[in-house]
Amino acid sequence: MKPEADSSDITEHPHDDKSRPYLCTMCDKRYRTKADLTRHTNTHTDKYKCTECGTCCHSNTALTVHSRIHSGEKPFECSVCSKRFTTARHLVRHSRIHTIEKPYKCYMCDKAFCESANLLKHMRVHTGDKPYKCHVCDKAFHLSCSLDNHMRVHRGDKPYKCHVCDKAFRVSCSLDNHMRVHTGDKLYKCHVCDKAFRVSCSLKRHMRVHTGDKPYICHLCGKTFGASCNLRQHVRVHMGEKTHRCHVCDKGFIFSTDLNKHMRVHTGDKPYKCHLCDQAFRLSGALHTHMKVHTGEKPYKCHMCDKACSNYHALNYHMRVHTGERPYDCLLCGKSFTQSNLLRRHTRNVHSSGRL
Repeated sequence: MKPEADSSDITEHPHDDKSRPYLCTMCDKRYRTKADLTRHTNTHTDKYKCTECGTCCHSNTALTVHSRIHSGEKPFECSVCSKRFTTARHLVRHSRIHTIEKPYKCYMCDKAFCESANLLKHMRVHTGDKPYKCHVCDKAFHLSCSLDNHMRVHRGDKPYKCHVCDKAFRVSCSLDNHMRVHTGDKLYKCHVCDKAFRVSCSLKRHMRVHTGDKPYICHLCGKTFGASCNLRQHVRVHMGEKTHRCHVCDKGFIFSTDLNKHMRVHTGDKPYKCHLCDQAFRLSGALHTHMKVHTGEKPYKCHMCDKACSNYHALNYHMRVHTGERPYDCLLCGKSFTQSNLLRRHTRNVHSSGRL
């Protein structure tokens, strides 16, 4: 429970930052004017408290806007694309996407912005200034909203709830992205191959397939990657870190997510079900590949004979017909195979104890 704030919290304090002389004694945030501090102090009281999640707002107007998180109300609609927003300010900002108006330009990198406030925030990228510090773990941020979002990690707050499946999120944009799982909306389309994505960052990452751009470099071996997550996973290969161990067979994994997937081998759990034939799979990727059986989609084409495959691994296997590669060798007789399952079948049928 937050301690109550009183008038003694609203006072001027000596500080190096002369532009923000008004200090909140409850959280050490600073403000330029007494009115700003008074408004902020309300967040430490129950004066404007949300009955749904307990968030305290600085004014009745802010509480009204906040309540739209829970109600899903978005009363402000864009006349061009019909996208809706919770506040008029967000609609105005969005409208500049259609007019391509970006009057605020950075003098250091020529990047331009729709709002002056965004330019000021951007300048911290060049200056390295991170004025918003977490009092729990000392992590610092360029933006106050980033600090607010970060504090939810410590508090465990997830105020943005999906009304379809009750999944909850720390930030509203994560909820917006998640809702596309239910609606099937894929707003971000590749102009090269027409593949579509739910979130813009997925499209940006996908474009590297076409451009060949691999901006993430391993400082240990120089190998490059198109995605930062792939680099992080690769670095752990060098470090030999397999900290996540299976309590059944003691197999180790670099990531906890890989351990969770592995556990389904022991439990038999197959949570990913095909809605067309009721076949079930342990991994979402396996279901995605299986769906191509129904659609007939074969996007992976051999450049040597025009054969098309439904997945990358099948194309890999096929390429060995052309290259003659047989990477799987039998340690008992030296015979080699194009696929690991053929080696296992050979070992079972030819070298098993029953046949010796």
